[in-house]
Amino acid sequence: MMSKNLKPLIVQNDFSLLLEVRNPLFEEARARICGFADLVKSPEHVHTYRMSPLSLWNAAAAGWTSAEVVAVLEQYAKFPVPSKVKTEIAEYIKRYGMLVLEQTELGLILRVSDAAVYDKISAYPSLQEWFEGHDEAGAVYIKPEGRGVLKQELVKLGYPVQDFAGFSHGEAMGINLKETLPDGRPFELRSYQRESVEAFYRGGTAEGGSGVLVLPCGAGKTVLGIAIMARLQCETLILTTNVTSVRQWRNEIINKTTLDEDQVGEYSGTMKDVKPVTIATYQILTHRRTKQDIFSHMGLFNQRNWGLIIYDEVHLLPAPVFRATADIQAKRRLGLTATLVREDGCEEDVFSLVGPKRIDVPWRSLEEQGWIAKARCVEIRVPMPEAVERQYEAAEPKEKFRIAGENPWKMAAIGRLLKRHDGLPTIIIGQYLDQLSYIAEKTGAPLITGQVPHEERERIFAAFRSGERSLIVVSKVANFAVDLPDAAVAIQVSGSFGSRQEEAQRLGRVLRPKQSGSTAYFYSLVSHRTNEQDFAMKRQLFLVEQGYRYEIQTIAITEPEMMLV
Repeated sequence: MMSKNLKPLIVQNDFSLLLEVRNPLFEEARARICGFADLVKSPEHVHTYRMSPLSLWNAAAAGWTSAEVVAVLEQYAKFPVPSKVKTEIAEYIKRYGMLVLEQTELGLILRVSDAAVYDKISAYPSLQEWFEGHDEAGAVYIKPEGRGVLKQELVKLGYPVQDFAGFSHGEAMGINLKETLPDGRPFELRSYQRESVEAFYRGGTAEGGSGVLVLPCGAGKTVLGIAIMARLQCETLILTTNVTSVRQWRNEIINKTTLDEDQVGEYSGTMKDVKPVTIATYQILTHRRTKQDIFSHMGLFNQRNWGLIIYDEVHLLPAPVFRATADIQAKRRLGLTATLVREDGCEEDVFSLVGPKRIDVPWRSLEEQGWIAKARCVEIRVPMPEAVERQYEAAEPKEKFRIAGENPWKMAAIGRLLKRHDGLPTIIIGQYLDQLSYIAEKTGAPLITGQVPHEERERIFAAFRSGERSLIVVSKVANFAVDLPDAAVAIQVSGSFGSRQEEAQRLGRVLRPKQSGSTAYFYSLVSHRTNEQDFAMKRQLFLVEQGYRYEIQTIAITEPEMMLV
């Protein structure tokens, strides 16, 4: 039996878990506790995870029992797991399934298996407007239009609802996956893609039909959406982040299914085609002339009898779309993302309105199978010129971050990296347009920002894909939905404070497997001894949780390099 001193985990009363990084069991324990806890700190020696009601409910939705969670903690814990923690884990997981929505001949009902909980929720004024009496067994009749809001409110009160009320099928549509792509290559779903489809579909029962699938960038989330469309055989509305993504979805659907171009419509700022499959941007749905006006395009949710709504990059779902989603709970809802992390803390709204996490495919698992590229992550700490240091010291905290982000000596670090990886397809990505314009001018590379017309962006991306160009400079418009399969090197020069999802998405730009099987490189340039280092640690949390390690390199800038900046 293993000595307790050799075990890597300390379980604390406040639901936090301390995991020793240098322990031989670190990777094994990390992989297990990620199923029910979230990483919150990742310093060099001890990583801190925290269990929360939401992380435990998502675990319960994925099939974990409280006994299994406690067993994992006890397997790796140095000291006895506090009895309070075990009791509360059991309590929270027990709550998942305590409240069940069902559709009966008499209408929508909420069954509550615990009388004390029934009395408690019945007393909340925010819920009473959706109640329409109760039957002799204590089930509450619910107004159909309150299905979403009720779930949203109850999860905030600490009582998640399992929604077994079912869905309308929507308008039927014949759609099948092709066996051969237009270029002659065979096409079939990968094993993890088939598992993901089944995790969502659940045999067509009331347990399936809503939820979130979490897979790494480059793992084929678009293909998953298409496969689920083919399984359901119904008209579908797809919501995504930008016009580039709209076009990529459209091309994938036409290339990989039996649908033709006349059946797939684009609904964006430039086109308003509503077809059996319609792909729209979040931006157009949330467009209004003034803050007092209505959202003029939200009617798209009801323009056809959709049987499925797909939310691409669901972690970016805007608040007005959440509100619309609360009203369409009779539609099947699929969320797709690489990172179920929201910097605004609205993960509970995704859980209650789109659905629980149905599957979470580990990044490193797909790397080991060759479905995404091996990646080397490096944080390079760059000194600042003395004059910039003085400016930094005198600045306000928010301004400090920008000064550190735009550190001019980062250009010297870029020069070194471009020499090191000469000829490899490389993306330089950042936050500040002045900085990016300077880098583009110095390197002679084209610059893509939000101001660049879509057609010009596509022309530059096409030149990069074909190998005509090996270097491009991009703003945060390339964080999402940019398909650059041969990109091998990404250099991040600045970012959005401590955004974990941005860090993950930017690594994702280089994770498509390379034909040569070579390693991808992700460099993050951080100004040394500044608050940018602290934000970098927060940005890296999600990827560290996935098992990536960041090498830390501190460099000195030589006089000749200073002269070139």
